[in-house]
Amino acid sequence: MREFNYSLIKDKKWDSELLGLVAAIYKEAGKQEMYLKQRPEELEKLVEIAKIQSTEASNAIEGIVTTNTRIRQIVEEKTTPRNRDEQEIAGYRDVLGIIHESFDTIPITQNYILQLHKILCSHMNNPVAGRTKTVQNYISATYPDGHTETLFTPLAPYETPEALDRLCEEYNRVIGNLELEPLIAIPVFIHDFLCIHPFNDGNGRMSRLLTTLLLYRSGFYVGKYISLEAKIAKNKDLYYDALSASQDGWHEGKDDPVPFIKYLLGTILAAYRDFEDRFALVETKKSALETVRLATKNKIGRFTKQDIRELCPALSVSSVEGALRKMVASGELKREGSGKNTCYYRTT
Repeated sequence: MREFNYSLIKDKKWDSELLGLVAAIYKEAGKQEMYLKQRPEELEKLVEIAKIQSTEASNAIEGIVTTNTRIRQIVEEKTTPRNRDEQEIAGYRDVLGIIHESFDTIPITQNYILQLHKILCSHMNNPVAGRTKTVQNYISATYPDGHTETLFTPLAPYETPEALDRLCEEYNRVIGNLELEPLIAIPVFIHDFLCIHPFNDGNGRMSRLLTTLLLYRSGFYVGKYISLEAKIAKNKDLYYDALSASQDGWHEGKDDPVPFIKYLLGTILAAYRDFEDRFALVETKKSALETVRLATKNKIGRFTKQDIRELCPALSVSSVEGALRKMVASGELKREGSGKNTCYYRTT
């Protein structure tokens, strides 16, 4: 079985791009801490938006979907799921809620990961919920002509429990002894977790939940306010490409995790920069019209009412709609489409 030896990674020479990403994230994290002290109430509104986006996007990556209205009802009101997809979505909501509220009391061990998986599957009758896989799984791709190709074969079921234990032990050791920068150790852990692929179902969603948990435990809280899952979903081809590039040679310990590390760090940095943009909109008291006007200046090309609502969490739906109407009437914006297909673009 492959060795999970973070000491080998610790001695690796990192290029300037990767080190630049690490430095930039620390800088943004420091700014975020300052912002949170200044306007905690307004920023709290970003939390609910991020929860909805994270739950929706992480499930959508796996083809698990429902309507926007139902997503909000399931996440905000905790309404009863109506079908299998909604059961999966409700499970993700529950685990994300536990991580938000209790991340500092959730150790990184196989036992806790299994418990989180059990909660992820808790709305379904899943006989292997909270248990490592019982049959061999494969990471495969289906192409336009219909043929399927195996891209990567994860560990066999009999190897999985021990591998998951060792992965957690190695991670805890290097983090506990300050042997490796957390922003490097975290992507490596997630990459190895996905290569083990420990469950029959839910590996991708668990990996994204664990990313949030590990970041929180190391003091990086951006995922609480800006959805990392939504960032991944927006460019999921880049996610799969980076993972595939890093998996080559993994079983023999000859893999290069750098592409995946850079991808995840780039995603985290982009989320921090989004947070700064949104903070600028709640930093000072402005009229609804002025707030929406500032938000539209952050958008290039076509955008929807929902895009602006996400940037202006302190405003009601009617306030956003009213401001957009005024901007269309004044000629600042052009409106296209109708109903759900309505979008806007700037004229200046």
